[in-house]
Amino acid sequence: MIHLSELGFDEWFQAHIDDLPPGGKEIARVTAVDRNSFIIRSEHGEVPAELSGRFSFHIESSVELPCVGDWVSVQYHNDGASAIIHALFPRRTCLRRKRAGTEVEYQMIAANIDLAFIVQSCHFDFNLARLNRYLVMAADGGVEPVVILAKTDLISRDELEEKLAAVRAAGITTRVIALSNVTGAGIDELRELLLPGRTCCLLGSSGVGKTTLINHLTGRDDLDTNAVSATGEGIHTTTRRQLIVLDNGVMFIDTPGMRELGLLGAGDGVNKGFEDIIELAESCRFADCSHTEESDCAILSAIAEGELSEERYANYLKLRKESEFHEMSYLEKRKKDRAFGRFIKSAKKSMKK
Repeated sequence: MIHLSELGFDEWFQAHIDDLPPGGKEIARVTAVDRNSFIIRSEHGEVPAELSGRFSFHIESSVELPCVGDWVSVQYHNDGASAIIHALFPRRTCLRRKRAGTEVEYQMIAANIDLAFIVQSCHFDFNLARLNRYLVMAADGGVEPVVILAKTDLISRDELEEKLAAVRAAGITTRVIALSNVTGAGIDELRELLLPGRTCCLLGSSGVGKTTLINHLTGRDDLDTNAVSATGEGIHTTTRRQLIVLDNGVMFIDTPGMRELGLLGAGDGVNKGFEDIIELAESCRFADCSHTEESDCAILSAIAEGELSEERYANYLKLRKESEFHEMSYLEKRKKDRAFGRFIKSAKKSMKK
């Protein structure tokens, strides 16, 4: 029998038990989500679960729905074969993005993550702009990132060194692990970070080898993978987010590849992802420096002297502008949603009279 502490439940979550609304008498962790159905895990094993009517009624945004990695209070029924979710614990960390498409809404990726492994293939997937987006996502949710450059067996040593140099030249100081599921290079370095009770998440595009990596770590083919294509790239297999507990007690959340990685309200994450630029801005002569034409602008001086690449600064401005624009749209949408929600609740009360 597995204990909650082995699933990551510690003193931080214990301290929030008294803040939860009544209803759920036991605690479990969400291990999979498929639309409006959930799989939870506790000492009793894994069982399907659904939301209580009260919980569903008070939800105002999809962010308030349980996602993979969340802790919830539940009530078991049918002799423990299924459960009702009554409340959601506060999230210590999270990974979220703007929902794909034109809708201005958050999409939760996973919650209560300790390490986010951002996987990029050295072959065709290597993209510094996309890597920065993932790093901003991790920083915004308070998650420690680690970059994995996968499929190093498909390129030469010199090409790998060039990619590693490009990452550092872009001002990215995050730990980078060069890895190959074929040769085993980098696997031992990765294992050093995998401690019992720690929850890790794999992020990256489709086909970069995330699921194959989990199978490599477990030594089993528990998760489905497809053969690589003629170009050497993997073929997308994972279709839903799920939390897997390895034999050594490490938890992994495998995620489907993301085609879009929009930012919404991630201002703090952008600043944390570009701390070198934020530090430079503090050295500007004027507090309201626009960093566009001032003669005593530290950022413009750094670009002119080659200390900061113009591409990195442009990327910073783009991500910050995108995040702020979507946040304004989101706040306006939330105001309308709340007003409509109050109207519906008022109408229901009037009908009962």
